[in-house]
Parts: sequence; C-alpha cells; structure tokens
Amino acid sequence: MRTLWAALLLSGVAGWGARAETIQQKGKRVVDEALAALGGQAYLNMQNRVETGRIYSSYNDKVSGMAVDALYTDYLPQPNPPVAGFLGVRVRDARGRKPEQIELKKQDDVILYYEGTGYEVTFRGARPLSDTLIQQFRAATLHSIFYILRQRLGEPGLECESRGADFFENRPVEIVDIIDANNDKVTVYFDQLTKLPTRQLYYRRDPIDNSKIEDATIFSKYREVGGGVMWPFAIRRERNGEKVLEMYWESVKINQDFKDSMFRLAQGLRLLPKDKQ
Repeated sequence: MRTLWAALLLSGVAGWGARAETIQQKGKRVVDEALAALGGQAYLNMQNRVETGRIYSSYNDKVSGMAVDALYTDYLPQPNPPVAGFLGVRVRDARGRKPEQIELKKQDDVILYYEGTGYEVTFRGARPLSDTLIQQFRAATLHSIFYILRQRLGEPGLECESRGADFFENRPVEIVDIIDANNDKVTVYFDQLTKLPTRQLYYRRDPIDNSKIEDATIFSKYREVGGGVMWPFAIRRERNGEKVLEMYWESVKINQDFKDSMFRLAQGLRLLPKDKQ
C-alpha cells in the first residue's frame, strides 16, 4: 500500500511539474490572452484610430485645466524582419478642435508627431518641438501596452515575464514585466477576469536633474469600437503617484479614411525657431 501511495504521489508531482509554466511562458500567455481580449486579429489589423473627448490636467491632484481633444493615430507598416525600438506611428493632436474642423486648410492649434520629430502648429506657424518633448513622446509610445501589442510583438529581444497575481483597485490581476532588447521595462497589470490591461508603469529619468520618475497609466471603461476591438474610454495618468492627466473619450473610431496631409505640415507654412524647453 505504501508503495502504491508513493507511486501515485510521485506521478502527481511529475504531472504537476510537466504542466508548470516558467515565468516567461506564463508572461507570454497572459499577454496573448490580453491581445485576444482586445480583439485578436482585428486589433492587429487596426490601421488607425480617432479619439474625441475631454482632457483634464491636474496639479497637486487638483484639476488645473480642461480641453476638448481630437487625437488621431495612424500606424505605419512594420519592418520585415522586425526592428527593435521601431517607432511606427504618427499622431495628430488637435486639442481644442472639434472633429469636423480637422481638415481646415489653416491647420492651426495642433501638435504633429511623425518621422521621429514633431511640431506645434498655431496661427503663427510651425514650431519644432524640443528634444525633451520628442523623447517623452517616444518613451510614452514605446512603453504603451497598446502600442506594444499592436506594433512590438515579435520584436527581437522582447520578452514577457510574469510577476504573479495580486490585487489592483480591489480586482484580481496578473502582473507582467515586458522587457526589450535594451533591458527597458514596462510593468503591466492585466485583469484576471476580463484579461484586459488595467494599469501600466515604467521609470524614466528627469532630463534636468536626472532624478527617477515613475509614469503610471490606469485604464478603465472599455467598450467595443468596431469589429470586436476593445478600447478604454477612461484613462488616468500619474507621475510619482500624483494624478497629472485624465482623458474621457466620448467617441473612438478605428480604420477611418485619413488623408496623408493630416499628418504633415501644410505647404508654405511658416517655420519658427525650435522650442528649446
């Protein structure tokens, strides 16, 4: 009898060991489940997106400003084979503009990011953004879990490592570190029930005093926006634990008929000196 129980015990242990996941396997599984929850192939086929709504800025956890916003995102073709750190997106931020005004020839009151640079466009002309703002845009984009899932999966050296389960805002989550070839890391919290991203955070250095900054983003109020693709309609950004920005989208549309001119400076637009701040 003892021999039988020992054999059964060893068999169970062996079976458990065969089924156990490594932290890399579990991390990849959680990320793959998140991609499926966001729409799977429909999400990967998303060519562009327009988000319209209201943005509230905060200082010392108090609202300091509000703006109507129309944010246009256009995904660029990925290199084949994939390239580490590829910034395959261009963005038009028409803050203060109504969506129907986006095609106005004057093109003022927008911020453009494309081809590794950016401009603030006003009635005075186009002013190149500072290197600091461009670096912040690049870092925010490459660390975004939504960009990672759309553009960076399969990138050389990109790995997913599970940090196990926990609770965030009273809901069970799976926590995964996503680490690229440069050992740059973003930590993402995925809801155990919906499989959707609920929080992400990464660290960067202040360009002035080199102090460590924690950038965290919380996602909620997911809705289906077309073809089975899910997207968060409420986004909160925090810096070192303090709320700095809240976005509440009233409308999100994907795969729209964007014109190339929306993401480029209009011909004849006056170029202003570069922003040094």
